[in-house]
Amino acid sequence: MPKIYSQQFQGECVSKANSRRLVSIKGKPRFIKSAKALAFVKDIQAQAKKINPLLEGNLEAHIKIYYSSRRPDLDASLVMDALEGVWYKNDRQFKRLVLEKYLDKNTPRVEVFIRETNDWDESGLGTSNDLSFFKK
Repeated sequence: MPKIYSQQFQGECVSKANSRRLVSIKGKPRFIKSAKALAFVKDIQAQAKKINPLLEGNLEAHIKIYYSSRRPDLDASLVMDALEGVWYKNDRQFKRLVLEKYLDKNTPRVEVFIRETNDWDESGLGTSNDLSFFKK
């Protein structure tokens, strides 16, 4: 059984898609992460226990996000960006993501569980009907 790496991160998760700002770079308009999004990434990185060596194989993740209100969209993109180079080489290594959204008005947080998966079929044959992760 592959080792599971897990950690709880304190703070309100920020949506990458809804946290963009328009700037001009060399006279061209570009959308970049907002100050709030950048602060969230730095906060996750500061809390993260580093994995050495970085995970390099195919990965799967189960991420539970506890928001302080029902309003935010479920989006773990910034969490995955923040852990790139801290836990794993590149977030393109992820082959399966399971995201869950919860409400905790007093203690917003993110719980991350990651493991390497050696049985991933890149073709999709033989795995497309595997929904075992839905079973409890």
